[in-house]
Amino acid sequence: MLDGPAVTEALETCGVTHVVWIPDSHLGTWETALLHSKSIRLIRACREGEAIAIAGGLLIGGAKPVVMIQCTGLFEAGDALRNIVYDLNLPLILVVGVRSYIAHQAGKSTDNCPVFTQPVLDAWKIPQTILDPNQHASGDLIAAMRNCLRTGTAGAILIAE
Repeated sequence: MLDGPAVTEALETCGVTHVVWIPDSHLGTWETALLHSKSIRLIRACREGEAIAIAGGLLIGGAKPVVMIQCTGLFEAGDALRNIVYDLNLPLILVVGVRSYIAHQAGKSTDNCPVFTQPVLDAWKIPQTILDPNQHASGDLIAAMRNCLRTGTAGAILIAE
């Protein structure tokens, strides 16, 4: 199960130094565990584009940040994403909560967020992995993060909500 302690353990194992985030929806349930980490610093941003820009500065400074946002914020942050990933060629890691993904897969939601999240990331040529917090554990998150880190390019880990 990907709960706060499991996510915190995975991030610490992967050497993440900062989580730049807007703790929307399911991601927000991880806050208490992340706050208790001795090695990860939480940074709250006002907008998703700002979160990506902050993470870019941290990457340039030698830190290992992860940006955690919801899919609707990903849609808003396109220009910042383009600048950090393509203009600066930085290996940004995104953890994106995909609102209504599980209900949509079961045909129980008309929310269009699950319809657009993967195509938006595909358009930006950002590889992604989908994890269901009820079916995956910290080891799966570690593997997905290590895959992003190994390539040295941007990557997204989608959290099915």
